[in-house]
Amino acid sequence: MAAPEIAASDMAAPQMTSHYLACLGREIHFTQWGHDHDEVVIAWHGLARTGRDMDDLAQALQHRYRVICPDTMGRGLSQWSPAPEQEYCLAFYVQLAVALLDQLGIKRCHWVGTSMGGAIGTLAASQALKGRIERLVLNDNGPSLAKPAVERIRAYAGQPPSFATASELEAFYRKVYEPFGWLSDAQWRRLAQTSTRRLPDGRVTPHYDPAMVRQFIDHPDDYELWAAYDQIECPVLCLRGEHSDLLLEATTEEMRTRGPRALVVTIPGCGHAPALNVPEQISIIERFLNGWDSSSP
Repeated sequence: MAAPEIAASDMAAPQMTSHYLACLGREIHFTQWGHDHDEVVIAWHGLARTGRDMDDLAQALQHRYRVICPDTMGRGLSQWSPAPEQEYCLAFYVQLAVALLDQLGIKRCHWVGTSMGGAIGTLAASQALKGRIERLVLNDNGPSLAKPAVERIRAYAGQPPSFATASELEAFYRKVYEPFGWLSDAQWRRLAQTSTRRLPDGRVTPHYDPAMVRQFIDHPDDYELWAAYDQIECPVLCLRGEHSDLLLEATTEEMRTRGPRALVVTIPGCGHAPALNVPEQISIIERFLNGWDSSSP
């Protein structure tokens, strides 16, 4: 796939700041962009990732929105759970999200969620944050996920490898996250550097708690969300990677006709999940946040 051209004018100068808040007794880290704006976007990452995956999207949106990019508990710089069996699940993540928004004084927001971040948004928009989430973007996530792909993700996420050097870890990321689509060398390097922690023996490994994969053991039906999806009343945009093995076309077709009747857009050249790092993908989200939905011409 040819590298897309990214003009300097497409991305505003970065204005990221880093913050920590205690939510339900757990320290949550988040980055913030465009903090002077009234309109808010919550950008929530995927299962084994961190909030820094949203840097390119947040940098592009910061000219109009205050963008909050949390690290989920057990990922990145957020605290690991002392009770993984109970707390590594969508319901507790939603409680943390509500606590975070309340402390930040955010009464209404848009939500962009990749994979797990989309599932958190789906559950939140149907219940605890219903009426507060104005528009919901699901990035390669839906109310039902293909079980073989879930098992594939569970297998590599539950047993993170370790390497002697950061360069070897970056090479691992480039291979396992190839379905993200095109990333520049600088974007791959940033992904690796913001997703790395050093072990006591000096080796490096992905920056998350391996116990977070217990979600699939202790909460096996966590991602079966049709009942929640059907309760959503805000507009929904679903981005599906063209080659995604997690979000099947049959599921997105059903999403078009049930509940909020999602607007579905296929992202070419990607699997699970589009990285939201190039102008073509970002412009779709911007257009949706500006009012485009399934009823638009």
